Amino acid sequence: MKRTFLFLLILIVPSILIGQIKGPIKVSENQRFLAQSDDSPFFWMADTAWELFHRTNTEEAKYYLDIRKTQGFNVIQAVALAEIDGLNDPNHYGEKPFESIDPMKFNEKYWKYVDEVISLAEEKEIHIALLPTWGDKVFKNTWGEGPEIFNAENAFKFGKWIGARYADRKNLIWVIGGDRNPRKDSDDANIWNQMAAGIKSSSNPNNLILMTFHPQPNRPGGSSTWFHQSEWLDFNLHQTGHCPNQPTYKIIDHDFRLNPTKPTLDGEPLYEDHPNCFNAKELGYSNPDDIRRIMYWNVFAGGAGQTYGCHAVWQMYTLDRKPINGPLKPWQVSLELPMANQVKHLKNLMLSKSYFSRIPDYELVITNQEDDEHFVIGTRDIEGSYAMIYFPTGKGVEVDFSKLKNPTLKANWYDPRTGVSFPYSGSALTRGKNKISAPSSGKGQDWVLVVE
Repeated sequence: MKRTFLFLLILIVPSILIGQIKGPIKVSENQRFLAQSDDSPFFWMADTAWELFHRTNTEEAKYYLDIRKTQGFNVIQAVALAEIDGLNDPNHYGEKPFESIDPMKFNEKYWKYVDEVISLAEEKEIHIALLPTWGDKVFKNTWGEGPEIFNAENAFKFGKWIGARYADRKNLIWVIGGDRNPRKDSDDANIWNQMAAGIKSSSNPNNLILMTFHPQPNRPGGSSTWFHQSEWLDFNLHQTGHCPNQPTYKIIDHDFRLNPTKPTLDGEPLYEDHPNCFNAKELGYSNPDDIRRIMYWNVFAGGAGQTYGCHAVWQMYTLDRKPINGPLKPWQVSLELPMANQVKHLKNLMLSKSYFSRIPDYELVITNQEDDEHFVIGTRDIEGSYAMIYFPTGKGVEVDFSKLKNPTLKANWYDPRTGVSFPYSGSALTRGKNKISAPSSGKGQDWVLVVE
């Protein structure tokens, strides 16, 4: 009897350890959000590990994914043909992605490691937002290594090849582009369209993988500026950039109002431990409250999730590597920075209420406001069952809860730093106008009022 039990346990345990991702994520029925394959909500909570395939070994990749899993991340953004001289500088195992570029001949040993990392992520129920290439392979500009290898013809062939290789993956999202905006009077947009078309030509109709585009900062639209009408673009992605004092909610709002309706989110915000506006000498480095404010603003403005990034982690910086733009610590240490452990509170809050019926509502706050770091923003259920108000600095405002459906309201304060919730103790709330003061105010004293 004991032997039979042990034998059954051996059979059962591997199935428990293997990730339970049943299929790629998809666009929700109302076209505003993302959903799991079983139609349950999927809140995009991503990390940028652009150099994951290029600058780690198996044990490092496991360590990285383990930490991010415990912190609540469910998407990792990574690049197959990496930014930091990814064509000529070999990966940890001494392998480059191509045996030759013209004609294009792929190095199977390099791609097997990409396969391995994607599989490791799936075991941990993490999706990989896979960029086939960084944008400098199309347009080098002044900050890329290049070389510029893609044209419309070979972009389609590359897309078809990589699309076929990963057509059956359950934990993949395709991300065309890579920190490059198509230039005017160039073939850039066509090259990206052809790469997307190549991937689509190899797709599995029973395993449809979503696709988006990663741009540079661009106002007011991101991917929507060039590709919103493209059938291959399933949802919009922005890069709101690495400056702290910008009204990023306006960027999300721009895409939220577009036709046809598509989900939108910020795929590259201000990174943790990043020089503010790339100017550490005069502006210092980013801090958690600036990053939190951007994230809550974006999601409350209608974002289908939010990406996080750490300046040392995206480049997998170690002390023996050339630093890019002044990282402060090695990537292994930087995994535990404050915001990396706080982003899950945003995801948990959004998933705590009815998800697909949520809409942004700027009319919840009726106090006249400037577009500055104090801007208070609201979101609510379309049926009026709940509302949330985000106070980035605790500034008191007047709000209007007349759109909530029940005459009796109860409320809690939610702390974005800790995820702790406690009862609202001010004057009784009414369905009309209310003056609200947060539990504390000042820089870094941000709060969410949850009313139902």
